[in-house]
Amino acid sequence: MRSVFSNSRNYHHLTEEAAMTTADSIGSPTRLQGKLFAMVVCFILGLGSLVAWSSMLTISDYYYKLFPKYHPARVLTLVYQPFALGTIAILAHTEAKSDTRQRNITGYILFFLSTLALLVLDLATSGKGGIGNYIGICVIVAAFGVADAHVEGGMVGDLSLMCPDFMQSFLAGLAAAGALSSALRLITKAAFEKSANGLRKGVMLFLAISTFFEFLCIFLYAYIFPKLPIVKYYRTKAASEGSKTVSADLAAAGIQTEGSKGGEDDDQQQQILSKKQLLFQNIDYALDLYALVLIAMYNVWDLISRYIPVVECLKIKSRKGLMLAVLSRFLLIPAFYFTAKYGSQGWMIALVSFLGLTNGYLTVCVLTEAPKGYKGPEQNALGNLMVLFLLGGIFSGVALDWLWLIGSHEQF
Repeated sequence: MRSVFSNSRNYHHLTEEAAMTTADSIGSPTRLQGKLFAMVVCFILGLGSLVAWSSMLTISDYYYKLFPKYHPARVLTLVYQPFALGTIAILAHTEAKSDTRQRNITGYILFFLSTLALLVLDLATSGKGGIGNYIGICVIVAAFGVADAHVEGGMVGDLSLMCPDFMQSFLAGLAAAGALSSALRLITKAAFEKSANGLRKGVMLFLAISTFFEFLCIFLYAYIFPKLPIVKYYRTKAASEGSKTVSADLAAAGIQTEGSKGGEDDDQQQQILSKKQLLFQNIDYALDLYALVLIAMYNVWDLISRYIPVVECLKIKSRKGLMLAVLSRFLLIPAFYFTAKYGSQGWMIALVSFLGLTNGYLTVCVLTEAPKGYKGPEQNALGNLMVLFLLGGIFSGVALDWLWLIGSHEQF
């Protein structure tokens, strides 16, 4: 029997036939080898999905030094979001016909090239400011937005076909990106603090590390993840339910799928819910995400909270319960107002910590519960719709962020 998966140390061997036999015999892939390793890979892929953009935000002190009059933190964010939102809207509309493997690999490659371009641009210009360099950075940031739409929507749709643990690990990786970026930035900044032109040297090292992470994600997704037995199980199952988006991934794993006969395929396609039907059936989840992402918090509490749903008794599974929990977060708006006006710094720290705690926890609960009960193609489509609303909420928050100019004496 032919082995279809072996990790770097050749610890795990499982033949394709044995994997499918195991899955059929127990009705669940929980015993298939590779689940823990797959969760680690999903965490790293989640990290790579946001580390590039987190890097941009983390080195804002450097860009404010180069471009003090151009408000880089706000302008670059405003450049990023329309490209991310527009791209995910197009991809969500065409997801049923798209190649998920090609989409995700394209996204990670674009992340890699864009992060590398930031490094090359700074080296080529010797760290000088000016409108030309600023426009170049804006173009790269727009590429980040396109890459984000490819990867985040594609990965959420892909992982929606699989066990919730993979989705949870991916989302935890997203949260960890901010914490890791902050930690690396502090380390690199401290390492060159006393040297000549130390701020720029720290940024260069930081961008080099981020570029390496993106390259690692390309390798893991293209060559390691599709060959894991448990991943092949879920993708084979999705293909049997009519999913066309997993064909390239199965081919990369050495599994060829045969198309159904015309009549059977047409009947199966008619049984698959349309995006409009999926949206109406899950509009409460979409609104949940919209409310959640108005204020995005990627900090330590956000990261910790994404592991709370791993404990089943602590996970909210009820739609009504999730809706109530999300709507109750609107009370944070007056809470922040009165805390900022009358409260002490300690109360504000506690309130922000609670914001991050609820953000990560509810995000994992919604994205892992929403796909349950649907067929493979529907789960993929629903995952893309959820990310569309996620990015829509982020874009709204970014746009509203400019309200700070109202009543301000500062000029743009």
